[in-house]
Amino acid sequence: MTRHYNFCAGPAALPEAVLERAKDELLDYQGRGLSVMEMSHRSPEFVAIAERAEQDLRDLLEIPANYRVLFLQGGATMQFAMVPYNLLGLGGTPNYLYTGIWAKKAIAEAQHLGGAHVAASSESNRLTAVPRPEDIELSSDAAYLHYTANETIGGLAFDYVPEPRSLGDSSVPVVCDMSSSILSAPIDVADYGVIYAGAQKNIGPAGLTVVIVRDDLLDRGRADMPSLFNYKTLAEAGSMVNTPPTYAWYLAGLVFQWLKHDVGGLANMGAINQRKASKLYSAIDNSGLYSNPIVPGNRSRMNVPFVLADDRLNQPFLDEAEAAGLLNLNGHRSVGGMRASLYNAVPEAAVDTLIAFMTDFEKRRG
Repeated sequence: MTRHYNFCAGPAALPEAVLERAKDELLDYQGRGLSVMEMSHRSPEFVAIAERAEQDLRDLLEIPANYRVLFLQGGATMQFAMVPYNLLGLGGTPNYLYTGIWAKKAIAEAQHLGGAHVAASSESNRLTAVPRPEDIELSSDAAYLHYTANETIGGLAFDYVPEPRSLGDSSVPVVCDMSSSILSAPIDVADYGVIYAGAQKNIGPAGLTVVIVRDDLLDRGRADMPSLFNYKTLAEAGSMVNTPPTYAWYLAGLVFQWLKHDVGGLANMGAINQRKASKLYSAIDNSGLYSNPIVPGNRSRMNVPFVLADDRLNQPFLDEAEAAGLLNLNGHRSVGGMRASLYNAVPEAAVDTLIAFMTDFEKRRG
């Protein structure tokens, strides 16, 4: 069996130890004579899987007791609608920070549901730096402040938490799309009212979305909200109003165990991720062929886009990289170029191999 290095932005690499365990348990989960994907989500066996996954996630992120953890379907994109539905029942205007394509999509969904205020934007710097705290202007009736912690496509990441209390209003909850950065390093969950993340980057396979929501926000939903969108209803049902994505939930639980026991927690994971990203950015910055446009302080540790000085070399680069076992380095179709996603499951050896390939390619082709 040959496994190559996978730099895909999502669905992304999974830890090999997790895949091995899933393989071992695929046909017969712990002597039960059936697969997890064949179990009833109401069975004692799956309830135990679900409860352990939630507890492990709580341990990793040190989630306070006054937050609920939801394991949902629909991807982070569905949260673009679920967030305003759940937080606008008391009125007010949703506030957003615009920093890239995913923030733009979230803003568009909120506007579709009645309007949104862009409190700050990175448009003036062509999405190469995040707005600074002093640039954020909340509306007078702000219901919440939403931002995208890490723009997967553009490789732009916040280097701070935009807190409304520092802007003069401590009652405005912060909502964060952490799809491509969650679990990559420690965070303080108490800084946020709602955190949501699609699973297919650092949590597990596609098909699962994790939402972490503070208890006091569960009663702010709009009356016209679809019942399956209601955070309170979902929380009260243990994320099982309907049949959840059971196998994805199980695999996410295995990833949480890997982070806790194999990696040693998020502080260790954060150090590894910082080292991986620093190596790759250093190689790019010291090259005459490759470049990255993002302001250094806002460079993503998870998604590293770069372009070649000569576009005619793009396809040869990709073809030779794939032949060398370096997969999925093509940039997003909307921006082109290259992108190396360095999620948790991408080992440091993969980054070292990529840098060696890039150096050799530049010597031969640059």
